[in-house]
Amino acid sequence: MAEEINNPKDESAVPPSKPVAPAAAVPPPPPKPAAPAAPPKPKGPVPEPWSDPLVDALKEKFGADVIKAFSFIGQNQIEIGKGRLVEIMTFLRDANIAQFTYLADETAVHWPKTEEFELVYILYSFEKNQYLRVKTRTKEWEAVQSVVTVWGTANWLEREIYDMFGIKFSGHPDLRRILLPEDWVGYPLRKDYDLRLQDVEWVRKHLGIE
Repeated sequence: MAEEINNPKDESAVPPSKPVAPAAAVPPPPPKPAAPAAPPKPKGPVPEPWSDPLVDALKEKFGADVIKAFSFIGQNQIEIGKGRLVEIMTFLRDANIAQFTYLADETAVHWPKTEEFELVYILYSFEKNQYLRVKTRTKEWEAVQSVVTVWGTANWLEREIYDMFGIKFSGHPDLRRILLPEDWVGYPLRKDYDLRLQDVEWVRKHLGIE
């Protein structure tokens, strides 16, 4: 026993340990699937033809001056030529089939590329509880008939259109600016009006601001 303690076993007699196998390479993660294509944008609302006894009556009486009738998002609209504007508006006010006795609004849209303005009249019938939009177009240098003789409220609405767009209304009793000073230069709601400049000369003249 003592001999064994004093003379340990030869280390060479110990069997060598087995070599450790290298770790297997980790495969790369699979590629992510491509994102699905975005769904196509839904189409927006489009105008639809509007058929109505009122449209038939207008076409029968005014012929080609009634250009088209359509409905857009539930809003009935007619586009007319401006040559018989007052006649058509009077018909829409007085005819039993129409009875649009109230001019709710009158405004304009500027289309500078075509040198045109679109006038928009919003009519309301108390008897039928219905709105109707009437549209007509005019060139920049052409006047439009005033409808003051049909609806008195057009007086102030047409003055505002003149003030903001520069559209002139023939037959208007008092066509002058209503919001801006009389000596203001330019028409702020035209799309070619430079808001950064405003009327520099008027500001300098009346307010003394450089």
